[in-house]
Amino acid sequence: MHVHLSRLLTIAGTALAFVAAGVAAQPQTDARGLPTLAPIVNEVTPAVVNISVITRSPLEANPLFADPFFRRFFDLPDRSQRQEQAAGSGVIVDAARGYVITNHHVIRNAEQVLVTLKDRRQLPAKLVGTDPGTDIAVLQIKPGGLSAIRIGDSDTLQVGDYVIAIGNPFGIGQTVTSGIVSALGRSGLSPEGFEDFIQTDASINPGNSGGALINLRGELVGINSAIIGPSGGNVGIGFAVPSNMARAVLTQIARFGEVRRGRLGISMVDLTPDIAKKFGVSAAEGVVIAAVQAGSPAEKAGLRERDVIVALGGRPVRAAAELRARLGLTPVGEEIELQVLRGKEARTIRTSIAAPQGPASENGQAVPQLPGMNVVEIERGSPLYQQLKGGGLVVAGVEQNSRAWLAGFRSADIIYAVNRRRVQTLAEFQKAAGGAKGGYSVTLLRGDFNVTIIVR
Repeated sequence: MHVHLSRLLTIAGTALAFVAAGVAAQPQTDARGLPTLAPIVNEVTPAVVNISVITRSPLEANPLFADPFFRRFFDLPDRSQRQEQAAGSGVIVDAARGYVITNHHVIRNAEQVLVTLKDRRQLPAKLVGTDPGTDIAVLQIKPGGLSAIRIGDSDTLQVGDYVIAIGNPFGIGQTVTSGIVSALGRSGLSPEGFEDFIQTDASINPGNSGGALINLRGELVGINSAIIGPSGGNVGIGFAVPSNMARAVLTQIARFGEVRRGRLGISMVDLTPDIAKKFGVSAAEGVVIAAVQAGSPAEKAGLRERDVIVALGGRPVRAAAELRARLGLTPVGEEIELQVLRGKEARTIRTSIAAPQGPASENGQAVPQLPGMNVVEIERGSPLYQQLKGGGLVVAGVEQNSRAWLAGFRSADIIYAVNRRRVQTLAEFQKAAGGAKGGYSVTLLRGDFNVTIIVR
């Protein structure tokens, strides 16, 4: 009796979930009258594909092995072998043009990419463009007989919404799992910083990368991207790139072949209850401007330190990582509209995104121990100072492939400790780093996470 009652409660709960999600006035049921996800799954799975890549073998990567004499001397085969491996998943989002969205890390360093459809057709794919900052890549396959998935509005997601993850975990074949949205606006998982992840407990495992996260309307709301687990397996913490971010990347890549990022010229932090009280702001969520760069579009538009940005283009802004990601996907020259609170006064400010600045050396102070990186000291009384309860260093810029870049530092990192000892000025950083022998650790804030970088 207990078993049957438990099952009845489970079925009832599932039925209520369908109604709450707005799939229909009545829950979808099978021929036996039991709730089922099958109609939604059958509709969307043809648009989710398996991606395999062909890479160079170690022999091909070494120029010595291209020498025929060298190959004969070591009795190596005349033709080096290439390695094909199942890399992940992808989602067809435009059947007419054959566009497939996947993760950048899925196709990174691939010489050739093959897409396998649900009906087992295997098609070669051309790389249209890729954006490491959001971990999104766009492929193109030959149109014809393709099924595309509808792209939904990820901004409407709420914690607790039901979602379905579809992909190719461990290369075993297309797999469907379900769960809920566990959190929104997660960031700090990668060094690039253009993140606004959806967190879900739907099972995501290696090979699911690039697959679809859909809602109960059968709409794409995310591209599965990352997991946190002790051994690379699922422990109920998976992350997906929001569909609105993926759509913005797709639009730019389809137009330019790349994402062309500009700048607004502000440093920012999350609005906290303490900061809101101190600055006399009534908003519960938003982003506080910590600094405005001289000569930037932000300064020219009249934005000021301590202004609170609550919306961009009419869409609410919940966190600094979210705003940073959205601004990072706004094309250079495009006009934006910001809703801003200055104390109790609400303002609408319009400005345009400018071209990126030059090398990092043009901004802030150089760090001798870490060539290629410039920092700005956090001023007393700024929102960042309030958040950290003291000073620190904001990374103003890092030149790509410099020593600082290769060590792992990125723009907008907030440095506050060396070898676990608090540093608040550049002089204190230099003293702590210069006195360390054999390397030192730097602790910083990146998005929502504390990150430790070991410098040797």
